Amino acid sequence: MKKILLTALAVCSLSITVAQNGTFSGGFESNTQWYQDDNGLGTTAPQDQLRSNNYFKLKYSYGKFTAGAQYEMYQPSPLLGYFPGYDDNAIATYFANFRHKGLDITAGNFYDQFGSGLIYRSWEDHTLGVDNSIKGIRVNYQFTDYLEATGFAGNQRAAFELSDGTIQGFNTELDLGTALDLDTSINLGASYVGRYQQTTSPDPDFPATVNAYSIRSDVYFDAFNVGFEYVYKDPDFNLGNNSVSNYSDGQALLFTAGYAIPGLGINALFRTLENMGFYSDREEQGNAFLQQTINFIPGYTKQSSYAVSNIYVYAPQALLSIADEKAGEIGGQIDVVYTADKGSLLGGKNGITFSLNYANWGGIDAVYDQTTNQYEGSFFSRSDRYFEEISLEVYKKLTDDFSIKGTGTRTYYDGRIIEGGTFVLNGTALVADFLYELDKGRSVRLDIQHLSADADRGNWAATTLEYAFSSSLSIYAADLYNYDETDIHYYSAGGSYTKGRSRIAVNYGRQRGGLICVGGVCRFVPENTGFTLNISTNF
Repeated sequence: MKKILLTALAVCSLSITVAQNGTFSGGFESNTQWYQDDNGLGTTAPQDQLRSNNYFKLKYSYGKFTAGAQYEMYQPSPLLGYFPGYDDNAIATYFANFRHKGLDITAGNFYDQFGSGLIYRSWEDHTLGVDNSIKGIRVNYQFTDYLEATGFAGNQRAAFELSDGTIQGFNTELDLGTALDLDTSINLGASYVGRYQQTTSPDPDFPATVNAYSIRSDVYFDAFNVGFEYVYKDPDFNLGNNSVSNYSDGQALLFTAGYAIPGLGINALFRTLENMGFYSDREEQGNAFLQQTINFIPGYTKQSSYAVSNIYVYAPQALLSIADEKAGEIGGQIDVVYTADKGSLLGGKNGITFSLNYANWGGIDAVYDQTTNQYEGSFFSRSDRYFEEISLEVYKKLTDDFSIKGTGTRTYYDGRIIEGGTFVLNGTALVADFLYELDKGRSVRLDIQHLSADADRGNWAATTLEYAFSSSLSIYAADLYNYDETDIHYYSAGGSYTKGRSRIAVNYGRQRGGLICVGGVCRFVPENTGFTLNISTNF
């Protein structure tokens, strides 16, 4: 811990600007937890009770040149639920970049995304423990204000190592509306991403190289927008029952539509996937830590910050598993947000906002042969329902100082498919959230939550009480209580302080085990109890 604090002090003491030489910028983030034994949960603290994930990023810019690096330290082990390969301290990523007119060249580690990410996305998220940057070279060239192209090649980060597979890609974007001077915006794109990984298989048909191709378009006119994206992936290796291999291709289709005018917004999405797991190492297919993923496939459902609404969340089913008779998913969601103006009959004095979300996901229809490890799927045909949810949220400011938000959610959740459990659940969640704003930035917030469920651990109740002394300092106490089956309280209490670009947060409590999701991407965390300290600063 002393080493971490000294590093933070060193970061804060750096001069932002180096006279006549360029500019330094960067940041420091530390997430530390001291795990405790908890007889109530039946959990024992790990041997390394005090664990810390730390990230120190430094970037230097001078004219057309930029260089940077990120030093990471996991001491003595990574936090529970993170990839065990993060067990060292070293410079994890670094890069050098040159930009001149339309040319942009990066050598080292870089992040990028083609289209929606269905074919390729490299990204970083410390909460999920994901950093799948590519270490190699990336070149982007802006030919005109309506045409650009990007190419890259390299190996993907795998903790402090690199992937066995080599990744290469090419992308081009054309703004046809600008090119033809149209009032309508028409964006076209095409991409290629390939993985080469050596193999010792005696099978001459074994796919050492797997290529993926995509086309897409987005059109914006007046209040409407529509978009589509299609991806095809070459046959890839899949190990099934009795060590019988399977080489199956994959494909994905995404369709979006939206409509927006003052007071009303509607967004709809449809997606179907078949065997769309794409990894830089074929042996890492379906790993629980989201390591070495080439493409990005989030779960499209309503995102919620309430405890009872985050117990049964949908995790996308993109992988082929003939043993489990799963080949992909098909479904979609629709979001409708309507705001009634102040002074209207419905809106009253301060207006009112309604948010409706409906999501429905199921498996694609397929016939499976367990003996030969083969299957025959139908890309647009649906089989069993995996997840269905409808929610309505109403936000009303009753006075200038007092507001209330009420949410009701009805959920169908197939735990057998989504998390490998043994249950199918129907649940109803109700949440009331009250906010009272005082003077000088002070406020009090209270939420009351309940989930009625007919399976798994049954019914839950939760509450959170938060007090803000100012926009910089706040404290809270919360409890999530399973009163039906386990009689366990998942309590926590803590606070945070923010000053400028720096923030410190501390809490003590229990972590409910299960899926933790950020932006539709999920990872599993075990139940645990302990003290947590989070420090972050940017300069």
